[in-house]
Amino acid sequence: MMKPRRFRNILFPAVLFLAISAGFEHATGQTPVTKTVSSAPARSAELAALESSIRTVLSRPEYRRGQIGFKAVSAKDGRVIFEHNPEKYFMPASNMKNFTVAAALEKLTPDYRFATSIYTREAVREGTIAGPLRIFGRGDVSLSYTSNNGDYFKGIDRVADAIIAAGVKKIEGDIIGDETYFSGSPLPTGWEWDDLQFYYGAEVSALPVNDNAVALSVKPGPVGYSCSAQLTPVNMIVRVVNSCITAPAGSPRTLRIHKKLDQNIIEISGELPVGNAGYSGNVAVSRPAEMFVSLLKQRLQEKGVEVTGRTYAMNDKARMPTDITFELAKVESPPLSVIAAMTMKPSQNMYTEILLWTLGEEVGRKMPQPNGNQNRTSSELGIMVVRDFMKQAGAAEDSFVQYDGSGLSRHNIVSPDAVIAIYDYMGSRSRFAKAWRDSLTIGGVDGTLRNRFKGTRGEGNVRGKTGTINQVSALSGYLTTAAGEEVIFSALVNGISETRTRVALIDELVMLLVNFNGRVIE
Repeated sequence: MMKPRRFRNILFPAVLFLAISAGFEHATGQTPVTKTVSSAPARSAELAALESSIRTVLSRPEYRRGQIGFKAVSAKDGRVIFEHNPEKYFMPASNMKNFTVAAALEKLTPDYRFATSIYTREAVREGTIAGPLRIFGRGDVSLSYTSNNGDYFKGIDRVADAIIAAGVKKIEGDIIGDETYFSGSPLPTGWEWDDLQFYYGAEVSALPVNDNAVALSVKPGPVGYSCSAQLTPVNMIVRVVNSCITAPAGSPRTLRIHKKLDQNIIEISGELPVGNAGYSGNVAVSRPAEMFVSLLKQRLQEKGVEVTGRTYAMNDKARMPTDITFELAKVESPPLSVIAAMTMKPSQNMYTEILLWTLGEEVGRKMPQPNGNQNRTSSELGIMVVRDFMKQAGAAEDSFVQYDGSGLSRHNIVSPDAVIAIYDYMGSRSRFAKAWRDSLTIGGVDGTLRNRFKGTRGEGNVRGKTGTINQVSALSGYLTTAAGEEVIFSALVNGISETRTRVALIDELVMLLVNFNGRVIE
């Protein structure tokens, strides 16, 4: 294992540190040792001007009530260019994904594929399966419209077509959605209830389908009549209760959409005036494995396969029949390198949680622990693996506290130092640096940075990971200065109420680095 890089601050002159004997001995019980820090290069006029410009931005009155963490280092040798609160804790929002995705690439490798197996009691006989069909999921998030050009059935059709290719024409039994690969609550610790209604708060399941959400469209109809409501895909799991009324043009819009917690019931109420754009969005599905097997049965029947039984999902290993073990077919995802980009660029929460839980099962479950791992949840084991990775990356053990994989939990806290350690390690020392860099969103080009840095030197240059929840914005990554030197940076902003104010602050700091024309390395 490579030794962690030691960052060295180049902005301040060397100092001779003298231990005060009495205080040192009282605190440690050890004989004091005099240490001399080796002389660092004196800062240039250009670097001094850069530091002054950054401090001027940070001291503006509109930021006085917030908490700001910012650190920038040379990607070449780790020298510190600027730092402000580098060891302090901040809520990271989706900057938490840096920890999970980096660990997944490092521990699982970019070639790892998620598998979905189809089991029966015995081989197909004359086109018929006698008994139930068990669909054993292991978290393949690619069975989704997002991986299939917006087609809500193409992902599930991959499973249906694999069954048909095995010669199945009739299933004399049930279709069971087996989601026992993961253990623990499907909702991670610290997620707020009002996040759970929408796609970004979708449940975790070993049998995900269509991002564990349905698309909902609500439009006005004729005045005095019900609004038009449409679900995609049409299914037997989610029910819509629509009491929304179309009002005359110019009337107030009072549309309200509420998805009942732990129930697949969407209530639509209020009024929509004629001419209003209405609503278009994605609503989370409770128990998505039920959606998976329901859609699978529907597509099998539409493709000519007779299914005599019902569909249901099961997440209790003790109740799962033990004799359904003949693997009829298997479907695999694209490699993790592709999944990582699908996760990081749009900042997909559910995908990140599945990566964390997969780390738990594939790596954490096999790691030796004094008290054993059998009773730990997939998430707990995954967090243990991330901690192991962060130690490998050279981060201090207490530099972050993780509760989920994605950053939607408000309990996560991280330091800029910890984030810098990830980008330093993954950018140059990891075997999988290319897959890591390819997963990141690019300024003015794609993902969550597609509308930022356009028309500046930051376009096509700034590459990293954003983060946004209430009161929190973040951006960490890589950039190249005007002088051609690569910089690693992390900006974490908490406690400023307006999102646009937080984002403007971060972008201004980043652009000061992008436009810097002096030498970072003397």
